[in-house]
Amino acid sequence: MNLRCIYMLLLALLPFAGATAQDDAEFRMEIGGGLGTSFYNGDVNTKFYGNVGPAVGGVWRYLFDHRNALKASLTYGGVKGAADVDIDYYPQDIHSKEPSLEPLKYDFSSYVVDLSCLYEVNFWPYGYYQNYLGHKRLTPFLQLGIGMTFVGQDKSVTANVPLGVGVKYRLGKRVNLTFDWRWHFTLSDKVDGLEAPHGISASGFKNKDSYQVTMLTLTYSFSAICPNCNKD
Repeated sequence: MNLRCIYMLLLALLPFAGATAQDDAEFRMEIGGGLGTSFYNGDVNTKFYGNVGPAVGGVWRYLFDHRNALKASLTYGGVKGAADVDIDYYPQDIHSKEPSLEPLKYDFSSYVVDLSCLYEVNFWPYGYYQNYLGHKRLTPFLQLGIGMTFVGQDKSVTANVPLGVGVKYRLGKRVNLTFDWRWHFTLSDKVDGLEAPHGISASGFKNKDSYQVTMLTLTYSFSAICPNCNKD
């Protein structure tokens, strides 16, 4: 094969190379929703994934690039717990150091509504075409942010700090599947309706309730960065 043939072959392949580069499904935003489970950790539930309730939510994501994104999520999660402990005795009064003669017998079933804003960092560049500029259709990620929680048990609002991990998978040019796990640390000790039952003073996040949310979400990508590149 002479140089002229090689040159003609390269010219013939250029349109396909350009289409692959331009057609890498570049979008600026995602929106969608998901289903999962939630549970709380506090005075009447210390088990990991103990007393699990249902969770449902919506998510909006803004992509800065293939590694960094800002996410807003609105989540409803069921929380519940129960205590009938014969060895854990509680003070008769939260201001008293005298133990009670009766074990704690208490149960509750309530919910939390969470509105959070989180920053996500992907382990690998996230994209539709495998290995184009190092993009991967599957990538784990870390997330950290700040949020507000409406506590159904006492109809109060408190701040929370969510952190977690997850895995994203690009099902199609516009469809994303995400496994998302977050642990929300609140500034409230009333998620379960009990405030400092051991009589131990609380400050900051010390002796405060928390809740965890695990969700599987499906999002749709929109707002193309290059509209002429993503007409389908």
